[in-house]
Amino acid sequence: MIESPQGRPPVKGIVLAGGSATRLRPLTGALSKQLLPVYDKPMIYYPLSVLMLGGIRDILIISSSQHLDMFQAMLGDGSRIGVNITYAEQERPRGIADAFRIGAGHIGTDRVALVLGDNVFHGPGFSAVLNNSIDRLDGCELFGYPVKSPERYGVAEIDAAGRLLSIEEKPRRPRSNLAVTGLYFYDNDVVELAKDLTPSARDELEITDINLAYLAQGRARLTELGRGFAWLDMGTHDSLLQAGQYVQLLEQRQGERIACIEEIALRMGFIDADTCYLLGKELDASSYGNYLMDVATRFAASALG
Repeated sequence: MIESPQGRPPVKGIVLAGGSATRLRPLTGALSKQLLPVYDKPMIYYPLSVLMLGGIRDILIISSSQHLDMFQAMLGDGSRIGVNITYAEQERPRGIADAFRIGAGHIGTDRVALVLGDNVFHGPGFSAVLNNSIDRLDGCELFGYPVKSPERYGVAEIDAAGRLLSIEEKPRRPRSNLAVTGLYFYDNDVVELAKDLTPSARDELEITDINLAYLAQGRARLTELGRGFAWLDMGTHDSLLQAGQYVQLLEQRQGERIACIEEIALRMGFIDADTCYLLGKELDASSYGNYLMDVATRFAASALG
């Protein structure tokens, strides 16, 4: 087990990278959706980077049996970037909340952060936002994002003081435009709550039922990701392309990479500059590898001066 930042209570991470991704066929006929490229890196890097930005280093990746070997070949045990990655099988898609049943042994007696494997989050000070939410976690912490068509999502209603009032799954008449994103923080009670869930009419264990249970206890909060943040859900061909174009535009304009897990590991103190440089050198035929070597060189120089 890897220690949590500054001695805070441990938080385990889970990336749910299962599902059949039928809306992305034929791209996903033999390949996991989360291994598809989003501009210059695999989709799985984006949710993985979110957990790392929150200082979370013990991470479980859940996927189907035919895809687990591919994730393991790509990421290994995570030690190269200073994290601990393990893997678990989801026999068939049973809903988002199934992650807590599958991951119960991984979670143990700790708190947990779950992120969906096809979500991109990006915004200024995101690491601070994540760490503040973890530090204040007392029950359930959700993240809301304003959208144009809220009826397609789980929708959160908050009052003028930002208190969470209600959550509805794909309502016909949404009470707000705040979608509940694919990032969730919970205390350890979530394990027992997931065990007691009854499958919904679509035969899934619904994450909304978990969130409503916390809301009924008065222990659900929501952090709103407003102006300056981006939340992208890559479930269709169009949204996958749009996410890639978003990443391409920002990276080419700013000269910095989004969801570069090696750079994040360096800046979070999981690895040192020498290790980051060597990871880049392994990829020096690509602009990604050259970027890593440059980042490592500049980071080492700033530490000296």
